[in-house]
Amino acid sequence: MDNLAHTLVGAALGRAVAGRELPAAGWIGAIAGNAPDWAELLSRPGVWAPRAGGEYLVYHRGITHSFVGAAVEIVALTGVVALVLRLWARRAGVPPPPWRWVAACVTATVVSHLYLDWQGSYGLRPFLPWSAQWYYADWVAIVDPFFWVVPLVALAWGARRHWAPALAYLLALVGVTTLVLWRGNDLVAWWVQLGIVGCAAAGVVGWMRHWFGVAGRRRAAGYGLVVLVAYAAATAGGSVAAKAQARAAAEQRFGPDARWAALTIVGRPFRWEALSASTDSVAGRGWAVARHLDHPAVRAALVTAQGRAIAQFARFLAAAVDSSDGGVRVSLWDVRYHAPGSGASGWATVQVRLR
Repeated sequence: MDNLAHTLVGAALGRAVAGRELPAAGWIGAIAGNAPDWAELLSRPGVWAPRAGGEYLVYHRGITHSFVGAAVEIVALTGVVALVLRLWARRAGVPPPPWRWVAACVTATVVSHLYLDWQGSYGLRPFLPWSAQWYYADWVAIVDPFFWVVPLVALAWGARRHWAPALAYLLALVGVTTLVLWRGNDLVAWWVQLGIVGCAAAGVVGWMRHWFGVAGRRRAAGYGLVVLVAYAAATAGGSVAAKAQARAAAEQRFGPDARWAALTIVGRPFRWEALSASTDSVAGRGWAVARHLDHPAVRAALVTAQGRAIAQFARFLAAAVDSSDGGVRVSLWDVRYHAPGSGASGWATVQVRLR
């Protein structure tokens, strides 16, 4: 999911796990909740540069998002955080917090990152470096505003009774609500907009009436996580029927060997886009795209570095060959990110020029 969701869920989870035992457990959780992403940037700082071509498709959600990578991140981050807290405790003249609570906080929040990424349709490769197989839960969209507002409200309920944290949480709630309700935004379902407004109002009322406060911040964070778990479980249950329908439609159209998926839709929880594919085409509701994977130029493009990158990433790979400018240019893209007629440019596409 997006880094705002990782940050807020990580903060709520850190506070729920070790809010009483660790100072700044929420901050520790927010940092550890993004560990696979910032570790990726540290290990491959130039991977997102324009000149990198399709390299980002190979390394994003790569080894740093695997079980092995997460284990290394947990050990390293636990050691760093424990050392910082020990130095702080020495200066403050108080006993240092136990290592086991640092490890529990960091472990829970780093693992939450892997889970949140897996539950969508982008996917995860948890068994790297031994297997590059992608796994997709197809439950919750890669961006879901409920994963912003619910932990944000839970954190606000446990904030200090002071104008500074109150202002910070209020600005965050206004920002999230405005983003969802942006004028002309037809991407978000009406009931999602209504739910976000209701959650924001509950956050303000709960803080003003002191439903939890600092003494109950751990309990408030726990309640917020319970709501998110229930929401994710409901979407998981709803996806069962959507996947069954997608599979039936794919087999009816392309036979028993057809590939299929029920992809999550940003802004439309409990709705999925069914895709099916044969070796020749990829089809959705009311449209079909030829794949052209057997074209000689496409086969030549797929053995280049850019071609291999998009081939290992794409769930539904398609290609087009253009020789109108005197050369041969092969466009390769993942159909799940490009509507028919939108062109093969932007995210999850590569352009390969052949001699």
